[in-house]
Amino acid sequence: MSQPSASAPSAPPAEGSLASDALSGFLVFLIALPLCLGISMASGFPPVAGVLTAIVGGVVVSWLGSAELTIKGPAAGLIVIALGAVTELGGGEIGYKRALAVGVVAAVIQIIIALTRAGVVASVMPPSVVHGMLAAIGVIIIAKQTPVMLGVQGAHGEPLEMLMEIPAYIADANPEVLLVGILSLLTLILMPRIPGLKKVPAPMVALMLTIPLGLVLHFGDAHTYTIANHTYELGPKYLVQLPGSLLNAVAFPDFSEITSATSIKYIVMFALVGSVESLLSVIAVDAMDPEKRVSDLNKDLLATGVGNLICSCIGGLPMISEIVRSKANIDAGAGSRWSNFFHGVSLLGFVALLPMLLQQIPLAALAAMLVYTGARLASPNEFRHAWQIGSDQLGVFVVTFLTTLATDLLVGVGVGLLVKLALHVARGANPLQMFRSPVRVERDGAKLFVSVAGPAVFTNLLAVRNALADVGEDIEAVVIDLRQATLVDHTFLEKVHLASNEWAHARLELVGLDAFEAASEHPYACRRRRAA
Repeated sequence: MSQPSASAPSAPPAEGSLASDALSGFLVFLIALPLCLGISMASGFPPVAGVLTAIVGGVVVSWLGSAELTIKGPAAGLIVIALGAVTELGGGEIGYKRALAVGVVAAVIQIIIALTRAGVVASVMPPSVVHGMLAAIGVIIIAKQTPVMLGVQGAHGEPLEMLMEIPAYIADANPEVLLVGILSLLTLILMPRIPGLKKVPAPMVALMLTIPLGLVLHFGDAHTYTIANHTYELGPKYLVQLPGSLLNAVAFPDFSEITSATSIKYIVMFALVGSVESLLSVIAVDAMDPEKRVSDLNKDLLATGVGNLICSCIGGLPMISEIVRSKANIDAGAGSRWSNFFHGVSLLGFVALLPMLLQQIPLAALAAMLVYTGARLASPNEFRHAWQIGSDQLGVFVVTFLTTLATDLLVGVGVGLLVKLALHVARGANPLQMFRSPVRVERDGAKLFVSVAGPAVFTNLLAVRNALADVGEDIEAVVIDLRQATLVDHTFLEKVHLASNEWAHARLELVGLDAFEAASEHPYACRRRRAA
């Protein structure tokens, strides 16, 4: 695929474009600030760690990557890994600094993956596995953050255990803290439904409402109050705690446990899940780019790895290309990477000049934002979408979801992939052929012919992707011949259609697909060859 506009360094945009990028960067900053604080808090890192990451992602990494419109920063999808690393490596400040060391090594691995041009592997991950993992992360976030939103102190345990305890947490809720949390949650839910307010950053509006409410309720002063003969505590421990300056926020990694089994486990998790989630976000943002620019996935992963190396060395959270803020960036009219730069500069200026204001933010408000984010990740619509593609995809989704909840992300993804492979074998796919290149490529004038033999599935999709890399501006049609294929899976069809969206002029033609029986009416449903 031709990528000159994506991989070449951006020239300064025209004055009008610069103003548009500055405005979009500022609007993204309004969304990012509370989310960065909340994600840090939920991850077991100091609240300012997420802001440090977003600043590095905007001010530094903007100029290293290929993706023009992505916003780099901390993401809810990595909360579970970060919190697990901090907790299992000692907890508190010790666990935090050892988790930073894990981040350093994981970042080096990301850089190596990018330099060896292996980053494209993320682009062939089955969507049902990825979405099942993300839905599980959403549920875990809800379980962990609900007690904080309710003002319940000391709640801890495994995700499923904490989910079962939610009725007890509600019964023990601190009423004034709960009031702040509910106000924040309702703001996030209702604002997008009000005509004319959809583009107003709901997270910042939630802070504008809950900070004054916290002041009225004297969150900053340790005291007790009584409701219905029950006494409750209130005080600064329910507010965000920040250092006096950004320099005081800098922390350095502790490598004393870096060779332990726990560290190695989380190194793999950060490197794998972070890379996959980041690259999938880049692909999704490319599809939304009004100019249809195509990012170099390996170059963007290299930039993300460098950013993560910097962040882990100074006390920040891991970063990825974040999809929600990136979409907000596009919706706000961004045209280049300058918007990400302005988003980072805005964060830097706000934290440097107004740190005292940040310390008036109630933790319950941030927890409510994360509960809302978790609910979106684990929305029933995700299950419904998997079912519409086919019962097989719902099965993979649910297995990944439940295994991740019961164990951890790495095991969940691994089991999901094994189930996907087992389904293919059950449908008649030869296990050895699933890992061989099934492609023969020929060109006839302005047409590119790609013949696929054997199973056309996610495990050998890279060969097809490499074949489609030759689709330049002189190609008018790409013909994928499936007459010799034995099985065509959902990942293959979805990724091929996504690739076709990147072509400048070529149209996609699938030949032989009518000889297959689809698992559902969905256009990307898995297909097995009809019996003769």
